[in-house]
Amino acid sequence: MEKVDQKIRDIISDCYPKIKELNPAQKAVLDSGLLENKSNYIIAIPTASGKTLLGVIAALNTILNGGKVVYAAPLISIQNEKLAEFKKFEKFGIKVGKHPKFSDLSVMVFESFDAITRFSWNNLREMDLLIIDEFHMIGEYSRGPTIECALTRSKIINPALRIIALSATLKNMDELASWLDAEIVEHDYRPVPLYKDVLITEELGVKNKNDAVLKVLNESIEDSSQILVFVSTRRFTEALANFISGKVKKKIPRDKKLAFRAVAQKILDVPRKRGSRPTSVCLKLAECIENGIAFHHAGLFDKQREIIENEFREGNLYMITATPSLMYGVNLPSKNVIIRDYTRWTSRGPQSIPVFDYEQMSGRAGRPGYDTEGYSYLVAKSMDEGYNLKDHYVYGEIELTSSKLIENKDAVFRQIIAQVASSLAKTPQEITEFFSETFYGYQMNCNEFFGALAVDTMEYEINSALEFLIQNGIIQLTPEGLKTTDFGNLIARSNYTVETAVRLKEYAKRASDLDIYQLIYDISRTPDMPKISFKSRKSKEPVMDKLNEYGIFACDISNDEATTAALLEWINERSEYGIENAFNVYAATTRRAAYEASRMVKFFKEICHVLDNYSHSNDLDKLSARLYYGVREDIIQLVVSVKRLGRKRARALVEAFGTDLSYVSEKELVKIEGIGPKTAESIMNKFGKGRLAKFEP
Repeated sequence: MEKVDQKIRDIISDCYPKIKELNPAQKAVLDSGLLENKSNYIIAIPTASGKTLLGVIAALNTILNGGKVVYAAPLISIQNEKLAEFKKFEKFGIKVGKHPKFSDLSVMVFESFDAITRFSWNNLREMDLLIIDEFHMIGEYSRGPTIECALTRSKIINPALRIIALSATLKNMDELASWLDAEIVEHDYRPVPLYKDVLITEELGVKNKNDAVLKVLNESIEDSSQILVFVSTRRFTEALANFISGKVKKKIPRDKKLAFRAVAQKILDVPRKRGSRPTSVCLKLAECIENGIAFHHAGLFDKQREIIENEFREGNLYMITATPSLMYGVNLPSKNVIIRDYTRWTSRGPQSIPVFDYEQMSGRAGRPGYDTEGYSYLVAKSMDEGYNLKDHYVYGEIELTSSKLIENKDAVFRQIIAQVASSLAKTPQEITEFFSETFYGYQMNCNEFFGALAVDTMEYEINSALEFLIQNGIIQLTPEGLKTTDFGNLIARSNYTVETAVRLKEYAKRASDLDIYQLIYDISRTPDMPKISFKSRKSKEPVMDKLNEYGIFACDISNDEATTAALLEWINERSEYGIENAFNVYAATTRRAAYEASRMVKFFKEICHVLDNYSHSNDLDKLSARLYYGVREDIIQLVVSVKRLGRKRARALVEAFGTDLSYVSEKELVKIEGIGPKTAESIMNKFGKGRLAKFEP
């Protein structure tokens, strides 16, 4: 740390007390001139080797010299983790937040930073340093084009902006560095050595892959270490956890049993605090956790996933079975990682995971400060399968990182809209020039086999996209050049896909009378809507019957229809427990879906206004509120007016006193379960005598 300013060392020493000295990888990066020169950097060192600290040192160096820094991450979970970590800097007078307008150090997701590059140029020009976390995700289909184009615009609008990209090792690092005009610092140091192998059930003397996992777990328990197991589906996470839980339950020491029960109780408290009985998934999860085994997937309550992650870090769980989404996001290392399933279900059927994903999952093995080594295991059924897996994954090379910009049609649409809406492009030629500056354009132009064909291909894709956008009233031709319509501006300032916006616009045009139930169905079928999925292949007739009850008729019943049915029940005040039992779905995601549906109703209202249709505004406001709070129409005003009252207490209030509260005293209000003196006072301030008195449905 000798090369680091004393002020920075003091901050690091206070905020990261466990760090006494830099490791070899960190020293190599600093020795390369990270703090002295102004060059862009790509820092590629293994997982858990301290990339974040290097970003922090560079950020503090910039801030202490009067600059502003943005730390961009791909996922909200990473954003929240880094915000909590960086908030410690505020004791040293450094403002930390989510927006550069109000912060010295801003932590943003890729989409939020992209919005800055489109519409907040003053904020963008004030930035001095941009740190990109998980930079390797530039080759990912959904988020990759977002950060790729945001970086391209940043280089155009603020050429002085310094970029430091933190990444796992990529095969074509030189290509990325050339595009970014960056120096590369690679290092293979890992504080906890990682050993990768393939377990073969035949060699282990067990019948199947689950028994192989159990064998490793038993050894792990004796070693006082933990296991993270990756499987391909939600259902498999639950099945494996249930199987392992049943096998280890009789071997658990009393002190561990008590710790596990405490965690299980926290899991069950999550739905109870939300006014719902624990669902069958909650009960299954709690039962597994009582034996030290947890499953982790998107069908759980957000708070439950957070509890599992925190308790695992604290050593209060033996094992987590998880879907592959856990390889990104929060920092959750384990001594042992087992990749039981190396295939995923896609629209084209089962597909083998990329070598890069295997490396990401394996990288979770080994806890710095706890383990002296980490172990990653693939599981094979036969010797032949084992040899093939070892050759392809353990000894294989990761794939080239390629831009997915043109493959992602919505990304092409949105970036064209962004360029036109922000007045950065007024002609097809200027749009083509922008795309030629992206990583996609760089790869195409530098490909010796494509030559002029690359330019022709790019122009064809852009012209086809422009034609679509013009036909759908998003962009228009004017004597001054290309301009976005009011509808186009609405899309540009939202985070919704063009497909979602066009679908909702078509519904608004053809629906003379508003059918809120049909609207919920149309919203549920958009690509932006979080889906409430079925738990198994049981009968889907209850969902079909519920839709028919509201005049919605569907031939195929899928997650779109399950989402619709769940939301219809949600706005009629049914709990997650009731929704799960009624439709056999992962109802814990209902609130997440309802919140997004509420926002999408507001977006639909704005689309109606663009079409000069204001007749349904009041009804849409009510529907948005009903989705957000999960209430019937008669108590909207009550839950909106009284903060944190909630639908359960609001309903109990109405059932006890009706809608006229002018004659009710605070003493009577606190007799309602869950209503304390503060809430009662708020109710009286809004609806007591001489106030609103009677609230209207």
